Amino acid sequence: MYNFSFQNPTKLIFGEGQISKIASSIPKDKKVLVIYGGGSIKNNGVYDKVSAALAEHQWSEFGGIEPNPGFHTCLKALEQIKADGSEYLLAVGGGSVADATKFIAGAACFNGDPLTILTEGAKVHQALPLGVVLTLPATGSESNPNGVVTRYETQDKMPFYSRALYPQFAVLDPTVTYSLPEKQVANGIVDAFVHTIEQYLTFPVGADLQDRIAEGILRTLMDNGPKALSEPKNYNVRANVMWSATMALNGLIGLGVPQDWSTHFIGHELTALHGLDHGQTLAVILPGMMEEKREQKREKLLQYAREVLAIEHGTEDERIDRAIEETRAFFESLGVQTRLSDYGVGEDDIPPMIAALKKHNMVALGEHQDVTPEVSAAVLKRCL
Repeated sequence: MYNFSFQNPTKLIFGEGQISKIASSIPKDKKVLVIYGGGSIKNNGVYDKVSAALAEHQWSEFGGIEPNPGFHTCLKALEQIKADGSEYLLAVGGGSVADATKFIAGAACFNGDPLTILTEGAKVHQALPLGVVLTLPATGSESNPNGVVTRYETQDKMPFYSRALYPQFAVLDPTVTYSLPEKQVANGIVDAFVHTIEQYLTFPVGADLQDRIAEGILRTLMDNGPKALSEPKNYNVRANVMWSATMALNGLIGLGVPQDWSTHFIGHELTALHGLDHGQTLAVILPGMMEEKREQKREKLLQYAREVLAIEHGTEDERIDRAIEETRAFFESLGVQTRLSDYGVGEDDIPPMIAALKKHNMVALGEHQDVTPEVSAAVLKRCL
């Protein structure tokens, strides 16, 4: 197991009716800016609950964050912060809203062009404090310091990171997910699943506890994912999905282990160039990546087959084949298609995606840094 240090400062407030707790989680003397997406929170009762919780606070709101948060939309929020004098940000939504709010929080205290945070990896040392009311379990953004923002005019989907961007708290109420469209629920489950895979399906380093936790998350998502669609108001099912998504990317299972993330970075280009949902890109890329890198990932693929999928019979190659097939079948069971052709993307579209990876310096991906542009192209061809 590799050396590591770990500190996650986000307070997690979990359960039905817990949105009221934001009243005591944000100092009363702070001016709050509530940031949200397309307005669904005004139809499902979440907005009213947040309003009630902030009754003793001075607050304003900013809506319109896109499913892939746009850089220029974030700049508009920055203008409102300057006009209102907001001192505390509250993201109410899914991972996209949380990501945007993190970027806004850092950019509000950044001395320079905020675009350089994305394009040059400029360091964010200070940020406005922020909290999250999670409405869509998927990204784990509610308790990590990462985010992704898209610059639409250049078709660039760009990640950022700073420890200053950890939310101070996050409220996770499974009941607010009951009214989500099936597509969003399914994409969220895929996202959480692949987050876990990216930190697990690499090579063994003797991190037994991290492996057991990761396997538990994967099995929980496979057990509860289809039920979340067939039983949308089953509290225990939705609670297990929500908690799994948070645990998948709060840093815990990635401690002391090699990590991959090549599926995610290739997927970002698929979203930027072709508009696929993030979860859709992962469902397409992961099976192809597992197949292309099966020799480098052989030991962990066999462990995944045995410990997660209970595949114990057959030759090693037969078990690996079946593990890849069952992973694809799981995504399909959620209604998420797993081939580029399902989304109208063909072989002629691969070179522009490879060019975009090169543009963003994504030329040595994976746990061995051996996912070159040529390997990425081979993966994409397997995804056709």
